[in-house]
Amino acid sequence: MKDLEFTVETEMSGLKIRDYLKHHKGLSTRLLRGAALDGRIKVNGTKVKLNHVIKQGEIIKVDVFKEESQNIEAQDIPLSIVYEDDDILVVNKPPFMVVHPTKSHRENTLSNGILYHFKENQSASVVRLVSRLDMNTSGLIIVAKNQYAHSKLSQDMQKPEFKKYYRALVHGTVKEDKCTIDLPIYRQGEDTIKRIIDERGQRSITHYKVIERYNEATLLELLLETGRTHQIRVHLEYIGHPIYGDELYSKHDDSHIIKRQALHAYGLEFPHPRTGDIIKLTSEMPKDMINLIDNIR
Repeated sequence: MKDLEFTVETEMSGLKIRDYLKHHKGLSTRLLRGAALDGRIKVNGTKVKLNHVIKQGEIIKVDVFKEESQNIEAQDIPLSIVYEDDDILVVNKPPFMVVHPTKSHRENTLSNGILYHFKENQSASVVRLVSRLDMNTSGLIIVAKNQYAHSKLSQDMQKPEFKKYYRALVHGTVKEDKCTIDLPIYRQGEDTIKRIIDERGQRSITHYKVIERYNEATLLELLLETGRTHQIRVHLEYIGHPIYGDELYSKHDDSHIIKRQALHAYGLEFPHPRTGDIIKLTSEMPKDMINLIDNIR
């Protein structure tokens, strides 16, 4: 795994290396402390402490690799890998798969398969999820392969250049070709997972456009500006177009044509944590959604 490498710019000369790496290069305080203690921060090949004062032209290298373990069983589970490099892994999660082990789902999760993939490829990375999906939602998930990538991507998720696109098949004919739903989402109580539209909730923004209209159904592309739990499902139900197969937010019984909500996280755009280059990725819709569309047509 390659070290992070920076050459000190003229205007940065005189700063402490801690401030330079944290405020100008985006490294977290936790990462810096750990790297300094382990001797993983070097200037011109020599290990330095965080109070080192940097000078123009000095070459700073930070080893972002740290030996770690994780209480997850590695399992040989087939993965649909869309993108991978030293810092990130992007996989296309199938429907009906839990992302991370829980008390009720300790095995056969996406994380079990990812950890096996890392070990098979002689990588000591642990599973650092940058994004998550509901068990019954399919699509792209980002996994960071080191602490730096996870911290940087988590910060970048709040920026407009980090985009998450979804496809959903909804009941009814959506009239507007494009629209923005800006409605607050609220959880009524700790004993329920269901969310509602309520002024007490958090501001939630979903942009959508029509991809194709069918007989009493519409295929939508959705772009999330915020990332609330069940955001797309709650917003679409509220405007009168619940997602096919959504047993929690729809009154329709679609179990004869699809066994889960017809929602797929199909696209991602985000800056690479190391280079800043924009990564653009897409994935095919799963077979159950394709079959559903064929049936509706």
